[in-house]
Amino acid sequence: MTDKTEKITQPLPYLDDFILHLRADNFSEETAYNYGRDLETFETFLNRDIKKDFNKIDKIDILRFKAYLTSIDRKTAKNHASKQKLGSFSVNRVLSGLRSYLKFLEDMDKTPPVSSTAVKLLRTEKKNARVPEFEEVIKIIEAPGKFETDQRVALRNRAMLETLFATGMRISELLSLKVNQIDQTGRIYVMGKGKKQRFVYLTPRALKHLQAYLAKRNSNSDMLFVPYRGRNCQEKNNKISTNYLQFKIKKYRELLDINLPVSAHTLRHSFATFLAEKGANPAAIQILLGHESLDTTTRYVHASDRYAEKTHHQFHPLSKA
Repeated sequence: MTDKTEKITQPLPYLDDFILHLRADNFSEETAYNYGRDLETFETFLNRDIKKDFNKIDKIDILRFKAYLTSIDRKTAKNHASKQKLGSFSVNRVLSGLRSYLKFLEDMDKTPPVSSTAVKLLRTEKKNARVPEFEEVIKIIEAPGKFETDQRVALRNRAMLETLFATGMRISELLSLKVNQIDQTGRIYVMGKGKKQRFVYLTPRALKHLQAYLAKRNSNSDMLFVPYRGRNCQEKNNKISTNYLQFKIKKYRELLDINLPVSAHTLRHSFATFLAEKGANPAAIQILLGHESLDTTTRYVHASDRYAEKTHHQFHPLSKA
């Protein structure tokens, strides 16, 4: 009888060396972790689903893996049943990890069974992302003062949301901030995705709320935003989790009865969209967001429907009766 909980018996060759290569090549710890986890998913596929040794796979197996990733029968890296179907962007992240791994083997003269060029990414759907109305964004940013009973938490969460919307930072960048990264004028030095460095800037309003939080913070941590609860809250330089902040944003949205989904990324998106609507130079928005390519910025920034309607009425040659 076959054991349904059979463990993986054929690990991918040189996988640990590949992860070491990523770290040595100055990839972030998060990228190294994600690639390792995604390649464990590939291991699971080989051992549980097609029962094939890595050294014997071919291009057809790569196609089968792509189909597997988009199926509802997919298993996670920990061999658990998946809760939802992966979107094309998530599938491409896994495929990119596999392609990078195969390319690493080629560079190390290990001759993988299929070329890295055999891994083709999926065509991705075009996202027409929506951002809340400006008034709704303001309500969410101000929500901690309305819904939090602990003044320290209210001041901290308000300062975090003000900083997110003022700067357009990623949530990971925000929660990794240290006190010494901000000067008295509100300029913030950020080490962003891919170790890229840039400056972002607080508005006077955001700086005021950040200073109000710091005055009551009562912590000797180097981290800017510190946790007040949990088992490790007293540990020096412990960070607030991304799950906590995302949960709070979702909770504030529900309490405010805003029907459009809102996340930390939505505030970043709103930052870019509202700057674009005011006529900001796309190249400047690119720098502020920390995008490597201007193409990424132009795909990322979408004007709201309300702004598009206003533009139509203002500039259409037959707009007047």
